[in-house]
Amino acid sequence: MDKVFSDKKAIFLFVFPAFLVFFMIIIVPIFFSAYYSTLDWNGIGEPTFIGIKNYIDLFVNNTDGFTMAIKNSFLVAFFSVFVQVPLALILAIVISKGIKGEGFFRTVYFIPVIISTTVIGQLWMKVYQPKYGMLNKLLDILNLDFLQRNWLATPETALGSAFFVIIWQYIGYHMLLLYSGIKAIPTTIYEAAEVDGASNFQKAMRITIPLIAPMIKVCVTFALIGSLKTFDLIYVLTKGGPIHSTEVPTTLMFSSIFLQNKYGYGSSMAIFIIVECLIFTVFIQKFFKAENITY
Repeated sequence: MDKVFSDKKAIFLFVFPAFLVFFMIIIVPIFFSAYYSTLDWNGIGEPTFIGIKNYIDLFVNNTDGFTMAIKNSFLVAFFSVFVQVPLALILAIVISKGIKGEGFFRTVYFIPVIISTTVIGQLWMKVYQPKYGMLNKLLDILNLDFLQRNWLATPETALGSAFFVIIWQYIGYHMLLLYSGIKAIPTTIYEAAEVDGASNFQKAMRITIPLIAPMIKVCVTFALIGSLKTFDLIYVLTKGGPIHSTEVPTTLMFSSIFLQNKYGYGSSMAIFIIVECLIFTVFIQKFFKAENITY
């Protein structure tokens, strides 16, 4: 085995096919999008080179309310990192302690992840339905009629309603990742801590969390990047409405390219999404190093 890994020709033989696929379906489209973002093009006719005008329209002229879409995506990212991941961590710690029905709870929490996002969106549209939806019916039963809303059609509540579904769907995903990390910790460490009189909270803070820091970093990265490029669930629930209150860069990009035939303008949004994802990924790496988190 060591001989194989030291053979550069063998490494190239195994790595090159995967690299070629990655290059063709990831790198090449990015370069094409970057080129298209400098054009005024409807996808059919003759393109016109306009330089950075599309980016000026995005950030200076704020065409189509792009800055509001960025703000919404940042809010999704904030709640994903500071609500979704901590809740997933708490669930992972509790379930990993060998509670009764551990396998059942682990499976139940993960089920929303494997269900199609379109199905999830349709399901929660029924929950939020103003006349016969479960949420308003529950509020009626609890005599909280004054809280009833048309949740997805009211600008003040639509964004929060969409946030809740996003957090609910993927909390099981992060929980399972963190759960696997916790299960990999040797039990002898916890036994030694118990001998020293450590409480469950102390064991979680001093042993569990530091030892699964690499997995926490992975979850934070996935949650942040996933929220910045979220599209399908918001599109199914609200299509960016009402009055663009739930618009995010990806929904605006879809609308620009496929509904308004603004390929150049939409491509500039795509490049922005790629760049911000890269920047935040680097920031996460720097943050964990700055906190002196050792693995």
